[in-house]
Amino acid sequence: MEALRSRIAFVFNFNTKEYSNSVASEGREPKMSSDQASLPSKTENRTTTAFHEEDEQKQIGGEDSKSHEAAGKGTWKHAAFHVATTIATPAAYAPLPFALASLGWPLGVSSLVAATLATWYSSLLVASLWRWNGKKHVTYRLLAQSIFGFWGYWSIAFFQQVASLGNNIAIQIAAGSSLKAVYKHYHKDGTLTLQHFIIFFGAFELFLSQLPDIHSLRWVNALCTLSTIGFAGTTMGVTIYNGKKIDRESVSYGLQGSSSAKRFAAFNALGAIAFSFGDAMLPEIQNTVREPAVKNMYKGVSTAYGVIVLTYWQLAFSGYWAFGSEVQPYILASLTVPKWTIVMANIFAVIQISGCYQIYCRPTYAYFEERMLSNRTNSFPFRNHFARLIFTAIYIVLVTLVAAAMPFFVDFVSICGAIGFTPLDFVFPALAFLKAGKMPKNRELRLSIQLLNIAIAAWFSVVAVLGCIGAIRFVVEDVKTYKFFHDM
Repeated sequence: MEALRSRIAFVFNFNTKEYSNSVASEGREPKMSSDQASLPSKTENRTTTAFHEEDEQKQIGGEDSKSHEAAGKGTWKHAAFHVATTIATPAAYAPLPFALASLGWPLGVSSLVAATLATWYSSLLVASLWRWNGKKHVTYRLLAQSIFGFWGYWSIAFFQQVASLGNNIAIQIAAGSSLKAVYKHYHKDGTLTLQHFIIFFGAFELFLSQLPDIHSLRWVNALCTLSTIGFAGTTMGVTIYNGKKIDRESVSYGLQGSSSAKRFAAFNALGAIAFSFGDAMLPEIQNTVREPAVKNMYKGVSTAYGVIVLTYWQLAFSGYWAFGSEVQPYILASLTVPKWTIVMANIFAVIQISGCYQIYCRPTYAYFEERMLSNRTNSFPFRNHFARLIFTAIYIVLVTLVAAAMPFFVDFVSICGAIGFTPLDFVFPALAFLKAGKMPKNRELRLSIQLLNIAIAAWFSVVAVLGCIGAIRFVVEDVKTYKFFHDM
């Protein structure tokens, strides 16, 4: 087992500090290479814990300690901004009416309400695990490692990267679609395609990617939260207005297609709903919040979910009511009049997506900084800034290339929801809370929480499998229908 772990650590450039801690927690002394000889011994760690915890935080932070100087200064309002920006994106709102249309009223409404309550509860569970064992876990990966060990770290790292990449591909397609809609409003015969606007948006995200950490985005995310409310309010109003203009007798709410098509559409819709509540960054957000971090995070999460309930449900219900089974996967594509309000909704969408994109690319940036920048001195800060620019450029170019080549919005939404967000936001929090042993002393309450957590983990594991099956089928069908770099 030791040889297997060492080989995996080498392949993935595993962070020496984190690996040493996980091995030490099992009562064994980690093997050290020559370039690790300067690390403190196990005995030294016991006598100088405070010093080394501070040193570890600096290493995790990236090129210098600036990101961790900002950590822990945010209020619960800042946490609410970050959580709302991460979850309530136009790309999350947009497919909800389409998801309801694929499930029908009874199953669609019950699935949406259940997902809302389950993710709110799961978010509170993750927040409650802050310093659960007396240590501060500043990332989702480190929290998983503290509870499940080595494989917990790498499982969360995998799912977080799937969620991060899938989410950013999907929302970049959405942003490009909104920018194109604005462009076409003013230049009906314009020659620019969806791919051009996907590239323009990617260039803007490269600029924002040079900001050092999540806390430095707090005012960007405050603007994004306001844009979320603006987008939801405008879109709901225009949707209802369009719905009243349509002959209501012509609107059908029946499920479309053959039995097989209905089944796969329902599976795909479950993945889309899971995506709509995706938040793979809660511990990273909680690290930016001042003490008492758990109480402030509870308030921030609950406030964010208040915004979500007031907007998600209304937009989902009004969109399905207005257009029935003919509603488009990206709700703005179903709207026709008045034109100026549709332009405004698309502008709100682009602003909000710009902040969400940054939140989700930060785990990848953080890992790069841990491995490539943490061991460098600050004698040449320009070198660190240049290295960050190169890495962020590579990341954004790859995401932009995939988004431009396969602009199948709802397919990426479903895949990302099924494979990335469902394990992170539904399954892991329930199991981690049980494993950590943070249970109430009251026997009946403890049994109720255990049964609830097991039920959530089991059901949403099934949802993940079904959503993945539906999404893969849709990708295969779209690849057969459209060419790469198709101007959708």
